[in-house]
Amino acid sequence: MNHEAHCITESGRACSGYCCTKIENFGVELGNLKILDNINLHLHCGELTAIIGPNGAGKSTLVKALLGQVPHTGTISFMQANATASKAPVMGYVPQNLNLDPTSPTSVLDLFVAARSSYPVWLLKPRKEVQKVREKLDRVKAGHLVHRKLGALSGGELQRVLLALALDPIPDILLLDEPVSGIDQNGLELFYETVSALRKAFDLSIILVSHDMDMIYKYADRVVLLNRTVLAMGTPEEVFNSESFFEVFSMNWQKRRMKDGN
Repeated sequence: MNHEAHCITESGRACSGYCCTKIENFGVELGNLKILDNINLHLHCGELTAIIGPNGAGKSTLVKALLGQVPHTGTISFMQANATASKAPVMGYVPQNLNLDPTSPTSVLDLFVAARSSYPVWLLKPRKEVQKVREKLDRVKAGHLVHRKLGALSGGELQRVLLALALDPIPDILLLDEPVSGIDQNGLELFYETVSALRKAFDLSIILVSHDMDMIYKYADRVVLLNRTVLAMGTPEEVFNSESFFEVFSMNWQKRRMKDGN
């Protein structure tokens, strides 16, 4: 059975909810400049799809277009498990970073209350409200940060808090635009482990823009090499060993060494 007809994941598992995102003949233009051209992708539920490419390849533009923030040509359709088209799904989004005033008294709890609750941020929060936020943070191993001031968070801690916020409510598609830029190796590993666990737990379709090749190779189900158009697509092994990958990342020397057995 193929993905088009039955929307089955690579592991053979039947999809649930909004199982597939189909991007067809997709393009974005800014003035006379083509940012993206002839993009055709089929993204599956329960899978982590990594978007890689050089700077200026249009990776973040693709994410913004999926969010409806950038005009585009072509179509984006969302398919349910029965392979019928559906209305747009709920999307969660984690940006590259969030500019914060380190002197601000705003806490992680305040951020959640302001974003998701009608309860006034400046009032003392009931214990039940605090517990609800803590449980949402626990999904990303950040429950202990509930009372921490935002300006006191490390880069990795802040990104896990933003990830928890993107999961409230649980989305059909989770978009991550270079969410761990500048984070140390331990924070990087923890973030990817957390995202991988969430993918399995909630059967999420995850689209991740990243330059972390080692992490992508380890955790991604499929990789899309983008440079204004799709140059290669497949498993991490297939894409990382493709001609296009070596050409884009100027690794012809490494390819020669591999052929020579050095």
